[in-house]
Amino acid sequence: MQEQYVSKVVLRREEVPDFDRYPFSIPAVRGLSQLPLHENVTFLVGENGAGKSTLTEAIAVCCGFNPEGGSRNFSFETYRSHSELCDYLTLYKGVRHPRDGYFLRAESFYNVATNIEEMDRVSAVAPQIKWSYGGSLHEKSHGESFFALLMNRLGGHGLYIFDEPEAALSPRRQLAMLCRIDELVRQSSQLIIATHSPILTAYPNSVIYELSAGGIHRRAYEETDNFRVTKEFLNRYPRMLRELLG
Repeated sequence: MQEQYVSKVVLRREEVPDFDRYPFSIPAVRGLSQLPLHENVTFLVGENGAGKSTLTEAIAVCCGFNPEGGSRNFSFETYRSHSELCDYLTLYKGVRHPRDGYFLRAESFYNVATNIEEMDRVSAVAPQIKWSYGGSLHEKSHGESFFALLMNRLGGHGLYIFDEPEAALSPRRQLAMLCRIDELVRQSSQLIIATHSPILTAYPNSVIYELSAGGIHRRAYEETDNFRVTKEFLNRYPRMLRELLG
């Protein structure tokens, strides 16, 4: 456990002012005590509104990242919307310190790209930031900009937190991301990923936590809703379409 950058997340329950108030009223948060993290990859899965993004964001903020995403060097604020959950979490860290780190949040990545363009307009001796991403993110499609970040900006030996990184990626690109995750793990990285993707959660060196109205529970890959619903649809999609569409 000491080899991990972050070994577990603990909610200081005795300090929570009111479990009937958001975000503590979310069932997954209400039932949270401590969440052990995998040394390689920890996945958070669950239905919309289950609390994946809320918990992922809080962990990222506790790690020193901007709530809207980016590396620890990003400090911009477009709209203050993150919850107070981060104020009640304690992260247990190992003896190693990451050399690199990034918080990729799908819904606000456009804001990160815009902030990069704004910073690059300020004259400086150092190379423009956009070149560490392989060029301007705004000159790429949404999916291409995500993939450019994954392939160019992340250097390994890092702590990487992703919130729905598959949002702009095709199935083929998700398969490529699966390979990229493995590369980063082999480069002594630790990842925490909130996702709906049954492709990404197939990664073997990982643990999967499913968030639901019943709290947070560790699941085998085949037990997750993401896997079961996708498999059922693909295996009998004509019948399911008839049932769904009448």
